[in-house]
Amino acid sequence: MSSPTPDALLGPADIRELAAALGVRPTKQRGQNFVIDANTVRRIVRTAQVRPDDVVVEVGPGLGSLTLALLEAADRVTAVEIDDVLAAALPATVAARMPERADRFALVRSDALHVTELPGPAPTALVANLPYNVAVPVLLHMLETFPSIERTLVMVQSEVADRLAAAPGSKVYGVPSVKAGWYAEVKRAGAIGRNVFWPAPNVDSGLVSLVRRAEPLKTTASRQEVFAVVDAAFAQRRKTLRAALAGWAGSAAAAEQALVAAGVSPQARGESLTVEEFARIAEHAPNKESGPQ
Repeated sequence: MSSPTPDALLGPADIRELAAALGVRPTKQRGQNFVIDANTVRRIVRTAQVRPDDVVVEVGPGLGSLTLALLEAADRVTAVEIDDVLAAALPATVAARMPERADRFALVRSDALHVTELPGPAPTALVANLPYNVAVPVLLHMLETFPSIERTLVMVQSEVADRLAAAPGSKVYGVPSVKAGWYAEVKRAGAIGRNVFWPAPNVDSGLVSLVRRAEPLKTTASRQEVFAVVDAAFAQRRKTLRAALAGWAGSAAAAEQALVAAGVSPQARGESLTVEEFARIAEHAPNKESGPQ
């Protein structure tokens, strides 16, 4: 197999030329900010530790900057794109700039939040520049839907990166932190400046690495049951768990009973709990037989 030419990746002029030819103007509605720096996409691929045998799924490929860099490194790449114009153009961009890898590329024209299956072999990695407004729901949906994804690297708004990677006790620890922690070991993996995007966003970006847990959490509670406790605990995050979980348990007294049984202080707050502790609370739900209401 011949290796891709050095200029196969897209630079600023290429991006603007492609956008102009397609009549594309990046929209805030879809959180579109295209990466225009080849060094940045290569850095993302390196940080993601993409291997030659990886099947990578990419969400929101846009004009194809990261897609091409992923194709250089992975066995195959499947891109999920919601924008019809961008989706229609991407295969031609891949064929023109990396013809020797074009048969390793697949496109799914869909909203990533609704994707339930992908063509070809099961994905082993998720690498994406996620639109800021849907980053967390898309990430959680992909991790839940495709358990074969072992490693994930996403570029998101810096504040979202902080929330995803936050540890218990942190001010920004919350629902995204706990739910991401259900699936994976999560950590910040770097910062990305604004000048590598077109248009330049008004916020900084961060990379988040997620390595799927070797074994799922040992718990008799289902994911839905655990997430119901998490949602209730953070819906009123300033309240003690005894008060915050009253609705979930049926009453404050029932919440206290479940907390004590789980070995968690009723006076604690959600931001101090690990995902394992949330799972223990779910195991002791008052209505465990029928699942939390």
